[in-house]
Amino acid sequence: MQNWRVEYDLIDKRQSNTSVSRTASYLKAKWNRDAVIREVHIFGVTRTLPASERKELSKCIGGEFVGFSEQALTSSVISAVENILGKEAANYLEVEADNTGKVSIFVARGSSSHEESYSEFHFGAGEASVIRIVSKIESAEPGALILIEEIENGLHPVATQRLVEYLIDVARRKACQVIFTTHSNDAIAPLPTNAVWATYKGNVTQGKLDVAALRTLTGEINARLAIFTEDKFGSLVADVTLRAYTESKNLDRASIEIHGLNGASSARDHMRHHNSNPVYKFPSIALLDGDKREESGYEPDFIQIPSNEEHTEIAHDIVYIPGTTMPETYIIDKIFHNIEVKPNLLGKLTVALQLDTPMQNRVREVTEERYYSNRERHLIFSQIGEDLDFLSEDVVKRAFVTTWAYAFPEDVEAIWNPCRTLLPRLNN
Repeated sequence: MQNWRVEYDLIDKRQSNTSVSRTASYLKAKWNRDAVIREVHIFGVTRTLPASERKELSKCIGGEFVGFSEQALTSSVISAVENILGKEAANYLEVEADNTGKVSIFVARGSSSHEESYSEFHFGAGEASVIRIVSKIESAEPGALILIEEIENGLHPVATQRLVEYLIDVARRKACQVIFTTHSNDAIAPLPTNAVWATYKGNVTQGKLDVAALRTLTGEINARLAIFTEDKFGSLVADVTLRAYTESKNLDRASIEIHGLNGASSARDHMRHHNSNPVYKFPSIALLDGDKREESGYEPDFIQIPSNEEHTEIAHDIVYIPGTTMPETYIIDKIFHNIEVKPNLLGKLTVALQLDTPMQNRVREVTEERYYSNRERHLIFSQIGEDLDFLSEDVVKRAFVTTWAYAFPEDVEAIWNPCRTLLPRLNN
């Protein structure tokens, strides 16, 4: 921690509604802090240790243990715990071990004389962890700071996501500041993009970044090229068009990693940060939507690739999906306006939709109807799937993108030619 210094702004409502600057430094092996006074709750990874391994609960072991007091969970705690764990929580009790109030244990009371009661020693570690976190948070003062280490520890992925959703509600409802660490995509999923900070190789960047993409950035995977896109649909376009492009160019698609991020700026920034690392193991590029082509700040830079001692090749670090609008609009336009022009285009689209060829007329009718009636192109593939007897949106997206990519190879060439020298070749 030596030589760290942190500066931040906050609002101390005891003084005024204006922001107050605070600093914390660790310059001489000792914290030097100008801290704000507020309630702080810290939940470390030890919270998920089995009760039998926690020293403070040793006094609760044995048949002679008698609790000092007990109290039922509040209605707000019960509601939150039930939502996170997906099970009834009305019968939980918190039992104080002594009169100091420092040690307590949770107990599940049988709802009838025929049901067994049992203590935290027989809980799942994650179950007890959730109850303890929620109980502490619901009793916290407004404006408290809540710190949780490895939030997914001991929890099912669904429970992890529900716990994060609960924390978002707490932040809004009680004006609490919540900070947690995680290695789980499930914990990141409910958060807005600007709430996520990724750390790797001593650097910190803001923006949602899945764990697989983070491993790519840190060079922990065996790849020869990384491609970052704006979103999942951009990743689909990259995957399908790369397959079409590499098949005829003797290029190695299998060694290319593709990751959809959250927005053009995130894809561009992570790509350029990766390429600026002098010890990176492989280059990266960004594939952006066509509407970014003319936007300031998204112009491509050039990557120099030495091909031999006397010659250096140039490649763009940013390439674009064709068109000047969102890619969904461009792809549906190309297919709709050529469905009667390109030979077998309708038949290929029908087969790609996993439908029998006699369904071609139905596919044409649905595509035409949705082309004119749809007002939000991001939803058009979902709507087409609903009209075709509830086909999966993912199936419809891949069908249209695949049909477009193989019917219009000039579009595929326009995407990847500017960075062709970066695409890895097959080893002969």
